[in-house]
Formats: sequence, C-alpha cells, structure tokens
Amino acid sequence: MDAVQRLAGKKTVDVTKDQLINDFRVVIADAEALLKATAGQGGEALAAVRTRVGDSLAVAKTKMTAAEEELVAKARVAATATDEYVHMHPWQAVGVAAGIGLLMGLLIGRR
Repeated sequence: MDAVQRLAGKKTVDVTKDQLINDFRVVIADAEALLKATAGQGGEALAAVRTRVGDSLAVAKTKMTAAEEELVAKARVAATATDEYVHMHPWQAVGVAAGIGLLMGLLIGRR
C-alpha cells in the first residue's frame, strides 16, 4: 500500500468519525427536545418529536455499523500486511519491537 492510499484511507476514517460525531449531536439535540416536549406537552407534539428521535437513532446506528465494518476490514488488511512484513523481514521486526519496548520503558520509568 503506498502513501497515497494510506492518506486516502485516513481521510475516509476522519470523515466517517466527523459524520458520526455530527449524527450523535443531532441525536442528543432530539433527545433534549423530547424531554422538553414530555415535560409540558403531550399528544401530537410528543409523537412528532419521538418519531424524529427514532429516525435520528436509526440513521446513527446505520452509519455506526458501516463505520465499524470499514474499520474491521482495514484492521484485517493492516494485520495481513504486518504479518507478511514480519515473515519477510523478521530481524527488522524484532529490532523495531525492541526499540518500541525501550521507549515505552523509558516513558513509564519517568513517572
């Protein structure tokens, strides 16, 4: 996978994350509206707000499921690429792992 593909994949994940955050803000706003509507009113206004909340939740669930599936697929691709690299370059992988372990040990030892 080249650098362009990695950047494109990261941009897709960032866009998806931003979309999910925006969707959850809408859900929260609708839930607050539902609470306000149930406190003082009933009937048609309450039913309309409940419908809007239900629709927002359905959209958010659908987008979360799609984002989760995309994340799992990308994780599998990354795991496969890592496995292939480690099999092709075992000593380099050991060196990188040792370096990361050393850095983590130094950072933890400072606290």
